[in-house]
Amino acid sequence: MKLKGKVWKFGDNVNTDEILAARYLITTDPIEMGSHLMEDIRPGFPGEINTGDIIVAGENFGCGSSREHAPLAIKGAGIAAVVATNFARIFYRNAFNMGLPIFESAAAVQAFNEGEEIEIDISSGRIRNLTTGKICHVQPIPIFMQDLIDAGGLIKYLAKQRD
Repeated sequence: MKLKGKVWKFGDNVNTDEILAARYLITTDPIEMGSHLMEDIRPGFPGEINTGDIIVAGENFGCGSSREHAPLAIKGAGIAAVVATNFARIFYRNAFNMGLPIFESAAAVQAFNEGEEIEIDISSGRIRNLTTGKICHVQPIPIFMQDLIDAGGLIKYLAKQRD
């Protein structure tokens, strides 16, 4: 599976309150949550995104509160994946549980600039900058975690296992 989209850059320590402010935790609709993605640190951001775009960020992405809402808001906004130097551990697990592909790569964060188009091959771990031709490699997502993503998250994966 390949993901292709425009890069949106963010810095270090983007926390779950910045991804989705606490005032929006009253909704369970991912599209509604996505309409407020990053609005306190980048007003108007959801209106700039195209489906399939990719967030590229620095260190400790998703730090702060343990909220499943954060990866759901990212998905609900149409973001296909997040590439970061590293992730807060609870966000890392929540992302896969919600079916959001994430990748750790300091090299990719340094190599890719906002507005460039990149393509991520989930199976091989190859990220290619379609604008510059630069290629970076990340740890491929293990098959069992790809299954979670393909199913749309842990709950949907478990429901399919029961069928």
